[in-house]
Amino acid sequence: MSFVQFSKVSLAFGDRDILKDASINLHKGSKAALTGANGAGKSTLIKVMAGLVKADSGERIAERGARISYLPQSGLVHSGCTLKEEADKAFAYGYEWQKEIDALGDRMKEEPDKAGQLALAQSELLAKLDESGWYRREALAEQVLLGLGFSRDDFAKQTEEFSGGWQMRIALAKSLMAEPDILLLDEPTNYLDIEARNWLEGFLSDFAGGFLLVSHDRYFLDHTITEVYELFGGQLRRYSGNFSHYEEIRAQELETLTAEYKKQQDEIAHLEEFINRFGYKATKAAQAQERQKMLDKLLANKIEIPESLKKIHFNFPPAPHSGQLVLTLQGLTKSYGGPAVINGLDIVVERGERLVVAGRNGAGKSTLLRILAGVDSGYSGTVRLGTDVAVGYFCQDNAEKITGQETILERLEAKAPLALVPKLRDMLGAFLFRGDDVFKSIDVLSGGEKSRIALLELLLRPVNLLVLDEPTNHLDMHSKDVLLDALRDFGGTVVFVSHDRGFIEGLATRVLELKPGSHRIFPGDYKYYMERLEAEAAGEIPPPAAGASASSSAKPPARQSSSASSSDDGSSGKEAWEKRKQEEAERRKLEKEVSRLESLIGAAEEKKAELENSLSLPEVYSNGEKAKEVQRKITELDGELERLNADWEAAAGRL
Repeated sequence: MSFVQFSKVSLAFGDRDILKDASINLHKGSKAALTGANGAGKSTLIKVMAGLVKADSGERIAERGARISYLPQSGLVHSGCTLKEEADKAFAYGYEWQKEIDALGDRMKEEPDKAGQLALAQSELLAKLDESGWYRREALAEQVLLGLGFSRDDFAKQTEEFSGGWQMRIALAKSLMAEPDILLLDEPTNYLDIEARNWLEGFLSDFAGGFLLVSHDRYFLDHTITEVYELFGGQLRRYSGNFSHYEEIRAQELETLTAEYKKQQDEIAHLEEFINRFGYKATKAAQAQERQKMLDKLLANKIEIPESLKKIHFNFPPAPHSGQLVLTLQGLTKSYGGPAVINGLDIVVERGERLVVAGRNGAGKSTLLRILAGVDSGYSGTVRLGTDVAVGYFCQDNAEKITGQETILERLEAKAPLALVPKLRDMLGAFLFRGDDVFKSIDVLSGGEKSRIALLELLLRPVNLLVLDEPTNHLDMHSKDVLLDALRDFGGTVVFVSHDRGFIEGLATRVLELKPGSHRIFPGDYKYYMERLEAEAAGEIPPPAAGASASSSAKPPARQSSSASSSDDGSSGKEAWEKRKQEEAERRKLEKEVSRLESLIGAAEEKKAELENSLSLPEVYSNGEKAKEVQRKITELDGELERLNADWEAAAGRL
């Protein structure tokens, strides 16, 4: 079985420990995620796994002949050939094996006395080549490139014609096409739209090898991985299960950790107060020195709470009141000299809605948002804002306008309402500016950092219509959660585009689907929208004809979606959707309860096994009191297991 592992690996940069006695084992079938706060060293750990960074101590072992494919976060650029030719480079291993096979054939002619031995080596290589997928490389290349969003027309384009995000898609495609034994992927979803993420999710689910990946997309992780490694303070800890299960366990651990942290902080404050008050008094000098020793010991074992698990919440400034009709579009049409990108769009957005604009790249999503924000006026049709509507617009281009010599904190303090100034440090922390980062000069920030500042500045303004184009780019999972909570509580209206499915499902109340020249409106949430698309693809629901209302009587439950000439769906569809939504909520609740009970049963069974094993220990069976106590605990666990199993059967039966 192919594997790569390291044992008790340590690595430090200066006086900072990146890894401390870390151990990890990846093998065929491993489906693992690596998590930790920004700057914890996740990318460095993956480079150590890939053999690109040498550790200070410890051992890294990879099975001889194991093929390991590594994808960094960014920075890869391709040029000098077509996309198809670049993709073929992923199969370099096959060309090398083919050379070896040919060389062995030549040697058999030249060394007939070794023909048997050479023929055996050649047949092994041929079998290896056959198993690797070499002979279906053209079909595999097409499947992967199309899955990641390239078109067949792109195959003949020179690679230098592709932008930075598409360059990284090329690199990801090559990593997947190489069909390695072990995949190491650092933020593979960064440059992917939802369709490409969904495809990658399916690819990894079927992937025969093992993989370790870093991603800030919770939905993606929940549907691809079965174990989580957390890197914190240089130490690596493994959790079995998907990412949500890891977060549940970590939340429970955090309660205990937070209580211990508060207790320690109180002790530190008490000791510091004593030392400051009596340190210079001769009569108390000995006691002060003793307190200092106690303080030094506490500080040497200071409890730290992972940044990614700290709970931070903030609210937008109160949204100014607006009319019920916030936005009305009639016959909106936009083209760039060719066929219309947006054609005859009619839609009304009401106060309090969270409308997500969905569609593939090039469907006109960002174009529509620029029009709504008043940035693009080159269109026909009508865009009418409601009474007293104030628009706040965010897009990645906003980062280019962030300049100046002042620090991050100074800039935001100058723009924030007085009520929010005391919360700015927490808000900056939530958006990945922690500690001394807040004193960085604006001019030294990266594009991603400036983008986060632009988003924060928008959130400080009192507006009642937020138009957000990819607001979660450059945010980690914790920051997305903070933003999502704030947007849910926002008193105004939101129109947004995002490629993060978990974020969309947590926020959207209605879906506008754009396709080049056409559109449909879905009054339900994003989960309903995806179920509807799946049902259409499976033939359970016929897709609507262009320009006609879409109605269905198959799964998902009957609802209507409108096209360019239709209004919102009828009340019967909405009632059916509400009923399904309620049923889905109940089902998820039961699934969660079943999962919780299974975890408790597993823990109780493990504890019982430990106790039963301890009965065979001399120090237990030779001591009557100890043996009696162990047997009492086993009896208690039997009763608890009986109750838990009964509860599980009841919950599973209802499910």
